[in-house]
Amino acid sequence: MRLLLLWFAFAAVSPATDTLSASLVRSDRDRPVVRPAEEVRLREVPAAPLLVADVLRSFTGVQVKDYGGVGGLKTVNVRSLGSEHVGIFIDGIQTDNAQNMQVDLGRFSTDGLSGVALFNGQKSVRLQSAKEYAAGASVYLTSAAPASDLLRVRLRGGSFGTVNPYVEWSKLLGSMALRASADFLASNGRYKYPYFDTTLVRENGDISALRLETQFYGRLRRGDWRLRLYAYGSERGFPGPVIRRASGFPLSAERQADQNLFVQGSWTQDWTARYSTGMRFKYANDYTHYNTHPEKNPMALPYDLTYRQQSAYLSVAQSVSLFDWWSVDLATDVQGNTLAGQPSRPRRLTFTGALATRLMVSSLRIGAHIAWQGAYDMFASAAGGAWAQDDAWRHAWMPGASIAWSPLAWLEASAFARRSFRMPSFNDLYYTVIGNSHLEPESATQFGFDLRLHGSSRGPLDWEVRIAPYYNQVDNKIVAIPTSSQFRWTMLNIGLVDVTGLDLKGSVLWRSGDWTLGATGRYSYQQALDHSSPESLTYGNQIPYIPLHSGSLDLSLVWKSLSISWDTTFTGERWSRSANTSDYHIEPWSTSDLALQFRPSFGGPSPDLTGPSPADGPSPLNRHFSLKDHLTLSLRLSNIFDARYQIVQGYPMPGRSLLASIEFSF
Repeated sequence: MRLLLLWFAFAAVSPATDTLSASLVRSDRDRPVVRPAEEVRLREVPAAPLLVADVLRSFTGVQVKDYGGVGGLKTVNVRSLGSEHVGIFIDGIQTDNAQNMQVDLGRFSTDGLSGVALFNGQKSVRLQSAKEYAAGASVYLTSAAPASDLLRVRLRGGSFGTVNPYVEWSKLLGSMALRASADFLASNGRYKYPYFDTTLVRENGDISALRLETQFYGRLRRGDWRLRLYAYGSERGFPGPVIRRASGFPLSAERQADQNLFVQGSWTQDWTARYSTGMRFKYANDYTHYNTHPEKNPMALPYDLTYRQQSAYLSVAQSVSLFDWWSVDLATDVQGNTLAGQPSRPRRLTFTGALATRLMVSSLRIGAHIAWQGAYDMFASAAGGAWAQDDAWRHAWMPGASIAWSPLAWLEASAFARRSFRMPSFNDLYYTVIGNSHLEPESATQFGFDLRLHGSSRGPLDWEVRIAPYYNQVDNKIVAIPTSSQFRWTMLNIGLVDVTGLDLKGSVLWRSGDWTLGATGRYSYQQALDHSSPESLTYGNQIPYIPLHSGSLDLSLVWKSLSISWDTTFTGERWSRSANTSDYHIEPWSTSDLALQFRPSFGGPSPDLTGPSPADGPSPLNRHFSLKDHLTLSLRLSNIFDARYQIVQGYPMPGRSLLASIEFSF
């Protein structure tokens, strides 16, 4: 409630109009050692997808688990590491969940973001937090600082009773900028799906959600700061898996309500030309209420559960440039998590530290780090006291190194080797229905190589070819398998998983006058085999939900104020269990989406679409334009050919759907 009051209080402030007289200047030392594996600058994408999950869906080597519909849970898996091993960072601060480590990407919209970047190895830039060095793979969501005073109003609506109004207000306040937004989403989640020899309508898949955000961006002398206030509330149904049942048997009556609040901020300062410091902090308060409603479904287990999770996080980083080409960083993080609502009431205190160095000489860039992470768990005894478990202290060392070399203007080669580590979640360990208190921490050893050939952007034609083989070895891999609902899972260790893969990408962009044509093709090969025990029946089998083959094709056409894009995604056959039998076989699938956007301008220039790369750090506070009456009309047709498919076994995805929007900015 206090955060909501703060949000309204800050949003009500409206001083006299001012301008940002200067922008932050970033030097070459702020560049990552290794370029991101995938990157999308959202300001340059016509008819950008609504959700971050939809952006990641087409990335090479990435699988997005989707349980169907607008309100379905959406998690990301990178190179077979698992969603719990992937760090989601908003402006360099991780969004995590100690309860189940399942970050629902359906909560995050692309509004207000300048870009989305994926790093399979180590990003390795100065003043990183220690947790960034510890993540197995990292997805970076970078906010776009306001470039002018702006009021933006948008209304989306379409299939499945979807209604999505959005309002955003941006204000320049001298050396500070403010963005405040409100986003409401409602959908009945009703769509048809095949049910053996008939067709049914998906029930109990509705959602109502409200997201409020306020962001502040400030410029200091030789520094900058950011502050974000976030409030999200939702109430949704879990439709449950589709399996053969007796006639009239209710599928699911499970409901979940969420309230998520957090405040986070960062501050960086260049004290001298050689020494800089950075600080990040975050406080999050998450409430969940889950009810199976047995009065509506007599066969359901009677659960009426409430959880309150709180998290406090602080990170301090220091960077020393010994020479123009050599710098050393030291980062230390501390985080505390508590979870009320379970009898054990677990608590966890996590320490993470990292020592890193970077060398940048001409066309050669080298980075290396050693990170350490330790966590201490406490839980309540039956008598109500708190005491430490015998094996409550878990820790690991995580070294890593990366190198990038650009001998020619059109050629770049890079490689990395690193070790990462992730601990079991509270649910993994302490939730008696699904948990396994004997779970071992999961660690991964990763090796990757990346060869890029690209053309110059000075001419009308840009092109890029990328070849990226990799190998991951995951010890004690923790696998989360859904049971009868999206809320309850089965957790188990797979002792050893060997992942051998290859990512391929080719893109071309051609410009001529008012015309711009673009095409991007991606292909991913992932062989993720269970090598835990030679005596096991599952030895040598593909692990759950990892396709051997997957890929995507994106086409775009822009002519003046009209843009058209076509996206096709393909995923090969998979299995929902390590037993690769017909009972657990999931058919391959492919979907195609079409997006149209028309942007007639009235009385003012079009917005600047050349924002900075999200991989290069915070967006500068530049005043690029003064936007006057600006209208945007969009239409997105998803799953054009009405493909019937499942990403997670038992959870049918929607067929053909339509989403239209009208947006007005002034």
